[in-house]
Amino acid sequence: MTPDPAPPRPGTGTADPTGRTTVPFRAAVKAWFLISLQTFGGPAGQIAVMQRSLVEERRWIGQRRFLHAMNYCMLLPGPEAQQLATYTGWLLHGTRGGLVAGGLFVLPGLLALLALSAVYVAFGTTTAVLALFAGLAPAVLAVVVQAVTRVGKKALTSPALVAVAVAAFLALTLFGVPFPVVVAVAGLAGWAVGRYRPGMLRQRPGAADVDDGPPPVVPDDVLHAEAPSAGRTLRTLAVGLVAWGVPIGLVAVLTGAHSTLTEQGLFFSGAAVVTFGGAYAVLAYVAQQAVAVYGWLSPGEMVRGLALAESTPGPLIMVVQFVAFLGAHRAPGDLDPWVAAVLASLLVTWVTFVPSFLFVLLGAPYMERLRGNRSLSAALTGITAAVVGVIANLGVYFAVHTLFAESGRAAWGPVALELPDVTTLRPVAAVLTVVAAVLLFKVKLSVLTTLGVCALLGLAAGLAGLPVA
Repeated sequence: MTPDPAPPRPGTGTADPTGRTTVPFRAAVKAWFLISLQTFGGPAGQIAVMQRSLVEERRWIGQRRFLHAMNYCMLLPGPEAQQLATYTGWLLHGTRGGLVAGGLFVLPGLLALLALSAVYVAFGTTTAVLALFAGLAPAVLAVVVQAVTRVGKKALTSPALVAVAVAAFLALTLFGVPFPVVVAVAGLAGWAVGRYRPGMLRQRPGAADVDDGPPPVVPDDVLHAEAPSAGRTLRTLAVGLVAWGVPIGLVAVLTGAHSTLTEQGLFFSGAAVVTFGGAYAVLAYVAQQAVAVYGWLSPGEMVRGLALAESTPGPLIMVVQFVAFLGAHRAPGDLDPWVAAVLASLLVTWVTFVPSFLFVLLGAPYMERLRGNRSLSAALTGITAAVVGVIANLGVYFAVHTLFAESGRAAWGPVALELPDVTTLRPVAAVLTVVAAVLLFKVKLSVLTTLGVCALLGLAAGLAGLPVA
């Protein structure tokens, strides 16, 4: 038996001509499966799990290569942690490695959230289930506040970036500027400032670039064997578009162009290509459209769906599965409600994640040749700053609908703001929000533990007869 070729030596500037590495494919599949079971706590926690497993423990890739891949994935629309897994899998084993890594990253959360969505639809009106969700919603509000502070500390490193974040928040909250417009303008502003006033975008300290471990299997300074080409790009694009579009076309033919399933397939396909900035940024857009425009679920249910996504492994954007399940179950058309709900969940998950695979597999070979490009970095910096404002907007939305039973929209010329009716304050929700904030910020408990504690407190409040709905 011919042994696997040795890994490329650092400093040669070329990769092994066969594109193979010394990491057995079976070992990589096992590693990705184990990583997928630990992906709780949002993108920051998921990226940390991959960092520890792939960079620090296994040394399959180096720190600089990992950061370069992460920066590219943060620039893409969609869930950056899942895209980072896809990119890293591609680095190790090409296209099949990317598909396996990204697919396993999603699978446990898909199965778990599908089961929890069914439980919610079947038993969501019982006192115990209502009380559990009443405890989860305030915890989610505290988690969103934590996300604002964490992302803000890392992203807002200069007054110019603070201004971008504030402008994004005001544009969304007061003026109702469409989310894709906010992100696009922030990216262009970051690129322009980086090009003409680079001093205004002070870079974060580069301590994370230091990598003192043993040489990784894929050296930082060696190009990947799969070079970009027009032929490869066209083939990947064609396969990806067919895989993305055919299921929607079949659903439209079988259920009608105006069915709930078709509407969901088209909407979430569009959301997958315009929702930059990570899961919380995506949720701001999805919540607005799914609740206010399509009426697939209520604001409170959107918060409960996020709580379920927070408590299961995988990307937080899996909440779209919950949204689709409820919407299709309530408007199934000619299908059985449960059949429609399951089909909608699978369809929406498919159209949400296929673009993520496509973006990574299309762009990765080019990004390997563009490491260190300042224009890309500047655009990413602008988008990341705007994301702070986007997440803050999401926090306001959740606060209004979690802490108060009723709200209304007030308008003053071009300014419109949703204001709560203060007489409808939910005391249990307010207290649990404070408890969740203390557990997260003072006690330093994990997100999953905080959700569990608040769920139990909500259950206790409901069983004690306190108003939790």
